[in-house]
Amino acid sequence: MKANRVIIMSAALGLASVGAQAQSMEQMQQALAQAQAAAAQAQAAAKQAQAALDQALAAVDQLKKTSATVAAAAPAAPAAAPFTGSGLTIGNATTNATLYGLIDITLVNKDNANAKGQTITSPPVAWFSGNRWGITGSHATGTGDDAIKAIFRLESEFESETGNMDTPGTLFNRDAWLGIESKTIGKLTIGRQNALARDPAGSASYGDPYGGAKASVEEGGYTNNNNFKQLIFYAGSANGTRINNGVVWKKAFSNGLVAGAQYSFGSTVGSFGTGSSTTGSLAYNGSNFTIAGFATTANISDLTHRTVSIGGNMQVTPLIRLNAGYFNYTAQQAAGLGDRTDHAWTVSTKITPSGPFDFALGYQVMSASNAGVNGSGFVQNAYSDTSGIKATASGDRATLYGSVSYHLDSVTEFYVAADHLSTTDGYLAAQANGFKSQNEFGLGMRYKF
Repeated sequence: MKANRVIIMSAALGLASVGAQAQSMEQMQQALAQAQAAAAQAQAAAKQAQAALDQALAAVDQLKKTSATVAAAAPAAPAAAPFTGSGLTIGNATTNATLYGLIDITLVNKDNANAKGQTITSPPVAWFSGNRWGITGSHATGTGDDAIKAIFRLESEFESETGNMDTPGTLFNRDAWLGIESKTIGKLTIGRQNALARDPAGSASYGDPYGGAKASVEEGGYTNNNNFKQLIFYAGSANGTRINNGVVWKKAFSNGLVAGAQYSFGSTVGSFGTGSSTTGSLAYNGSNFTIAGFATTANISDLTHRTVSIGGNMQVTPLIRLNAGYFNYTAQQAAGLGDRTDHAWTVSTKITPSGPFDFALGYQVMSASNAGVNGSGFVQNAYSDTSGIKATASGDRATLYGSVSYHLDSVTEFYVAADHLSTTDGYLAAQANGFKSQNEFGLGMRYKF
């Protein structure tokens, strides 16, 4: 019995062992199946991830190709234009206004600078150009190449060494005009503005070497700030080198002609003509030259003043431009003194090598016969009031001048300039304070905005 029990227990243990082994094998197989399933899922996920990566790379590649195609088809964006002192403009294609200006600071050394004949070094009024700021603009009243534009300009001059107005109590002493412009009618302006004779449509193309070479309908021209810039008075009016109550028409034709006409109304009550000025100008722009001229008649205190002038310039080489001009001026004077007659001529050159430097050299002679003098004995400028003079003088005024400019860019420049003034016979120049000669030497800087 005992042996049977042992056999039975042994058989039970064997069966239990077999059962346990079978159960372990089943679990292992299940675990293995689960692991294989997880691996299969992982492989599927990896394939999906790879497919997604391939799609992303393909999309990036397509985007690159599309961008390259668009860039090739579209025009390149223009580079920022360098600032050229053309002002700050606001507006749109129809209406705009521009704020602009120029500052010219000069340190000048001159002899015979006062009645004692002393030499003085100081920063006087700018050497080349009057300091100014202004606002100009236009408004197109229609569309097309021949649409009429309303145009205007307000311009004020100031003294850089003090900040004072150039003309005390007058804000816009240089320009205060309104007008219209189109391809057909040209440019018509009304108000205070340059005398036409001094503009690029008149004598600016040959008066000195510092202006533009071509005749145009713009304002511009030379100034009267130093000894060699006195020819401009021959291109003046009853109001000086600018006109009040003025009407000016200019037009540039397609064949190279530039024509102009000016009339400034008189301002004396009871006499329509007193204080009035009339000017006609005509110029021609050739391929490498310009010829210009003007004629002016002015009524000053009911006495007639006239100028006739002709001149021009030639671009002899890309390096050298030559300018030359002639002026004939006559003026009626106080009773018993006879008429004044002046003959003046000028020659100059502008040399512009490649690089930052340019050079200018000029010579001018103003020959006056029977010219009215003021109370100090100085010969009066052309178009001065001659109704009250009591004496006259004759003689020549000659000036040799030159300059070297260094341009940092199109906006900023430094310059060295000098001139020598001399007079003959009875001609005494106010600038030389009664002495027969004067030398000026200047160092300056100009900035345009």
